[in-house]
Amino acid sequence: MLDELIRKTIREMVGGSGPPVAFLAPKGDRGLFGPESIAWKVHADFISMMIGGISSLILQALHPQALAGVWDHSSFREDLKGRLGRTAFFIAATTYGPTDMADNIIQKVNQIHTKITGLDEFGKPYSATDPHLLAWVHLTETRSFMSSFEVYRKEKLSPKEKDQYFLEMKSLGERMSATGIPNTYAGTESAIKAYIPELYFGDRAKSIIDLLDHFPSNLAAKPFIKLISRAGFLNLPDWVYPIIKKPTPTYLERLAVQKSVDLIAYPVRKALKDGVAAHSLRRVYG
Repeated sequence: MLDELIRKTIREMVGGSGPPVAFLAPKGDRGLFGPESIAWKVHADFISMMIGGISSLILQALHPQALAGVWDHSSFREDLKGRLGRTAFFIAATTYGPTDMADNIIQKVNQIHTKITGLDEFGKPYSATDPHLLAWVHLTETRSFMSSFEVYRKEKLSPKEKDQYFLEMKSLGERMSATGIPNTYAGTESAIKAYIPELYFGDRAKSIIDLLDHFPSNLAAKPFIKLISRAGFLNLPDWVYPIIKKPTPTYLERLAVQKSVDLIAYPVRKALKDGVAAHSLRRVYG
């Protein structure tokens, strides 16, 4: 009964329904990365992925041109759950899906990007096919996922394994037409900081961050979602807080949220143990 309540709460946050049977075939297909990859390990943890997803959206909202594409061409503001659900499926399909599934969704997203053009809030032209903007989205996501995994997943990765993750994800970013993607954790942090002069915390970014800070949910799901959203804000690099005009979290504040997440993590992981990663393992090994 508790497992089903947890799954219902998660569907409230990102959508989705039922077992991911599409990941069971064809037998033996290893997909883009395979079970031995660090991407399979990091992306399997729903808790840290959701926390990382929130922080990556906050970072992406700070780039006026990256935000403009979402602002002009998506229903993000009216359908936050739908946006998170589509992002979650893209990550699941490219990480765990059979090769055809991964190839098809990459092709589909790349095709959609060709139609996303316009002017940002300063009147500057933008295109979703711009490799510089695609790199920003890729960098913020991979950094956020790894940072969250480090904090909220007790399974530790060695420095070599962390760098292996960024090398693996670089191959995906390049298939999305992003360029200049580093293949190490340190390189990713440096590449993100190079974008700081381009960032802007205007009315558009404020409205997106306010939406994430007050994630819409029903009453039953509210405590869980509020905690995940708060953890997402704490997962940001320290240099971001002055930009978004929020105080840098204290050690005690971070510790309190970590302990709270730890309390809910076990039942959530137990409820989701037969999810996409488990189905994909059965596909690969039979």
